[in-house]
Amino acid sequence: MTNHPIGELLPPTRLMLTPGPSCMDPRVYRAMATPIVGHLDPWFTEMMGDVQVQLRKVFKTENRITYPISASGSGGIEAAVLNALEENDTCIICVNGWFSERMAVIAERAPGVTVIRVEAPYGRTVDPDDIRRAAKGKKIKFVGLTHGETSSGVMQDLNLYRGIADELDALLVVDAVASLAGVALDVDRQRIDICFSGTQKALSAPPGMAPITVGSRVEEIIRRRKTPVCSWYFDMAPVMNYWGKERTYHHTPPISLIYGLREALRCVLEEGLEKRIERHRQNQLALVAGLEAMGLEMFVTNPADRLVTVTAVRVPKSLHEQTIREQLLDEFDIEIASGFGPVKGQIWRVGLMGYSSQKNNVLLFLAAFEKVLLDHDFRVPAGAGVGAAVRTYLQSVASDQPVAVGASIR
Repeated sequence: MTNHPIGELLPPTRLMLTPGPSCMDPRVYRAMATPIVGHLDPWFTEMMGDVQVQLRKVFKTENRITYPISASGSGGIEAAVLNALEENDTCIICVNGWFSERMAVIAERAPGVTVIRVEAPYGRTVDPDDIRRAAKGKKIKFVGLTHGETSSGVMQDLNLYRGIADELDALLVVDAVASLAGVALDVDRQRIDICFSGTQKALSAPPGMAPITVGSRVEEIIRRRKTPVCSWYFDMAPVMNYWGKERTYHHTPPISLIYGLREALRCVLEEGLEKRIERHRQNQLALVAGLEAMGLEMFVTNPADRLVTVTAVRVPKSLHEQTIREQLLDEFDIEIASGFGPVKGQIWRVGLMGYSSQKNNVLLFLAAFEKVLLDHDFRVPAGAGVGAAVRTYLQSVASDQPVAVGASIR
């Protein structure tokens, strides 16, 4: 074996239209390239306060415990579930996809806890009446669910489940990994007791952090625990001594990622949450119109149940989903995702999140996708996808609902 120097790291430039990570604004990259300081440096600990203030605005909450966990979105699931549960507790998890399934699996590993799964098929929402039936005669600690299930592109109405949780005198725990800053979410108004997300989705920050916010009822539960949280790393009590006034050391946080998150949050708030949410909505409407004009079917049949940030598209029987994705990547540097679990090979998942959710990207993707489909003998009327999307944008302008598109990254 010959020895040779490893060359400079030069990743390809991709248009990320996946369910995460999304493309990032150049401002976020610049923030991450600034000098490292110590995690107990007074400058850094003051800057941490800026991040918390901005996170509260994006979550729409006044919760004291609001900070980014040094972990992926799955770490957010673990922190939310394990801090809320103690031995002899019973919880209900609404399972309708891969990531809500993960919430149930994590809860089932908590010692002495009973987990009741209330299930729905991929692409469907969980029926509130099924939750009522499952809870009958039981004391329920919390109802947990995924707001936007990226494995299938389905979104659930949080107000319905808040109502169920109220009936059961239970907490509401919400996975907002795919919805925060892309879909309407108001933690305080919707009375969500624990809500967590992921930085690499609609926030368009680097992967590796899970913003979380915890209400006063959960704070009290954590204070009154009889047993320690069964995870040292995700125990919120000591971590909040670092993110609280004391700034007491717990672990070394991802300093450069926090820089990037701070700038990404600035981008969100400068645009305005309502404008950003409307941008995501309009771009998805145009995407769906274009795909349907090309003869493709949406996996989630009820438009009201479709997740705005991730669109699941049925793969026609005549096509091989991986071959199409590979050609998109090789020829156009566009990455979309496949399905997994029960829908492996059956759907494509197209993400329009944060900085990736732009009019130019929608039109570019539809044109490239049409070309690839034609190469594989799938008959598409020439220009049908782009034409339908353009008409959708024109209708939004005519109805005085213009979409903010930002600068193209291509």
